[in-house]
Amino acid sequence: VQLQASGGGLVQAGGSLSLSCAASGMRFSINDMSWYRQGPVNERELVARVTRGGSTYYPDSVKGRFTVSRDNAKNSIILQMNNLKPDDTAVYYCNAAVRRHALSPKYDYDYDVWGQGTQVTVSS
Repeated sequence: VQLQASGGGLVQAGGSLSLSCAASGMRFSINDMSWYRQGPVNERELVARVTRGGSTYYPDSVKGRFTVSRDNAKNSIILQMNNLKPDDTAVYYCNAAVRRHALSPKYDYDYDVWGQGTQVTVSS
């Protein structure tokens, strides 16, 4: 399974950006899908998560500004980022908790997949 992320770019503070991520492959399903980010001096942190059932989670740093949505049929998620701040500058990574389906369910296995990362830069 591969994740392809798109979007990002340069925006002024207070602006908006949208990030998209789509999974492709064969014989798989996805549980949680998430966006993480890593700034130049920070560890990678979770910024949004959506379960297969549509439940979402956001840390306080982005709550009320970021919205994640999911299309299970397309195995894709979108992160809508509004009222961006310079502190949001980072490389954003898409993540998926994948279940690979074998011919026999007893051989199914779970693993994490990461997208390639996309740069978001917010100028003050």
